[in-house]
Amino acid sequence: MAKILVADDSSADLALMESILRSGDHQVITVNDPTQVEARVATERPDLVMLDVVMPVQNGYEVLRALRRNTQTQGIKVVLVSSKGNDTDVRWGLRQGASEYVTKPYTPAQILDSVRRVVG
Repeated sequence: MAKILVADDSSADLALMESILRSGDHQVITVNDPTQVEARVATERPDLVMLDVVMPVQNGYEVLRALRRNTQTQGIKVVLVSSKGNDTDVRWGLRQGASEYVTKPYTPAQILDSVRRVVG
């Protein structure tokens, strides 16, 4: 069981991701404001962050770069989850420091497999 922080500005996507992860016996923390992710990651110390890319104010790439710059959060694994699924989007996300990139729409199996690959 992993402690996973999910960040997405869509309450429907947060609820779906939380349901999928809880079905895999994971502890889930949800955040719907990208500007709060860095602070929540620093205090909660999750094993993994599932991070949407397309969010207002601060996109997932910006959040990921902020996590990588912060000495308290730089080692935490991040999986980007996005509707932006072009090869260039995926490569860019991985170059920013993501462990994996999952495109929407996804299946529960894809999410749980991604978690297993990243955190074991």
